[in-house]
Amino acid sequence: MRVFVVNSGSSSIKYQLIDTVTSERVLAGTLERIGEPGGDAADHTSGMRQVLDSLGADARIAAVGHRVVHGGARFTAPTLIDDAVEREIDELSALAPLHNPANLAGIRAAMTVLPEVPHVAVFDTAFHQSMPPEAFTYAIDRELAAEHGVRKYGFHGTSHQFVAEQAAVVLGRPLDELKLIVLHLGNGASVTAVDGGHSIDTSMGLTPLQGLVMGTRSGDLDPAVLVHLNRVAGLSVDELDTLLNKKSGLLGLTGRSDMRDVTDAASRGDELAEAALAVWAHRIRHYIGAYLAHLGGLDAVVFTAGVGENNAALRARVMEGLEHLGLRVDRFLNGRAVRNARIISPALEGPKVLVVPTNEELAIARQTAELVGG
Repeated sequence: MRVFVVNSGSSSIKYQLIDTVTSERVLAGTLERIGEPGGDAADHTSGMRQVLDSLGADARIAAVGHRVVHGGARFTAPTLIDDAVEREIDELSALAPLHNPANLAGIRAAMTVLPEVPHVAVFDTAFHQSMPPEAFTYAIDRELAAEHGVRKYGFHGTSHQFVAEQAAVVLGRPLDELKLIVLHLGNGASVTAVDGGHSIDTSMGLTPLQGLVMGTRSGDLDPAVLVHLNRVAGLSVDELDTLLNKKSGLLGLTGRSDMRDVTDAASRGDELAEAALAVWAHRIRHYIGAYLAHLGGLDAVVFTAGVGENNAALRARVMEGLEHLGLRVDRFLNGRAVRNARIISPALEGPKVLVVPTNEELAIARQTAELVGG
């Protein structure tokens, strides 16, 4: 079965055609600056038609899988898209105003161009809907929270689920027996505690802002910081939103948002960069300790995503000081420049440390194929 995977942004469409039997990526591409002068397409529909025309008759698309960022509490699994589902995705735009409208534009465009095949929404939030109430509830007025959908939802769920499944393969054990802490470390970053294949807690919250220090996002902070900055600095709601989402994190601490630039600066003795890396690693260790307590045991810590997969020095830095928990990395295994899923901890008893490359597009394709294929 060939599944066409679509990740639509407000002015872009990323796509892959994946054979779910062989897991082969047949092709991939990106349309950018959609709707802008000199862009790749006038709108999402014409862009999608352009892509499909380039594929030709040999594409043999059996289904389309769409990445949708926010599924709220309603969507707990991949879902066939119909008019009612489309309306609900639109209504959830209040919780993800930068993402759901863009995802919906891609859905509508693809359904216009490919009306004869099933379309499936795969939600970033779905994997985390197994969290217990004590993990997803914020301690604010209950009626107000219920009215406006204020609770922890979590994100990167497709990645966390895929990586947990692959970790079980590497460890040679059934997923339903494992207690894992998955570290999705990229420009956006999150941690999930996975117990028996189910998310029981995750670092991102109502939005992807909560949790770890990210490229431009602050992660955790005292909510009163917002009130304080409003009072003493006169920052408006929109200015605070921009500050925390686009001008904080590594960028706020160092003036650089790309981890490669930050680590390069630190290696050259930049004190601000070195201090930022200390804050970044401290926050991750904080969550590892918290989730170890929630899990009541641990089989493995799993690194994934751009930074987690590719930066051996930062993996070692995160693990520093966790030896008392049995967590160590082997210098040689950790430093090997290989791309496959692997164990990087010494051959000792106790929890392992793994690197597992994520593949959200393959995960979306597989979930889509499983749903439409029965």
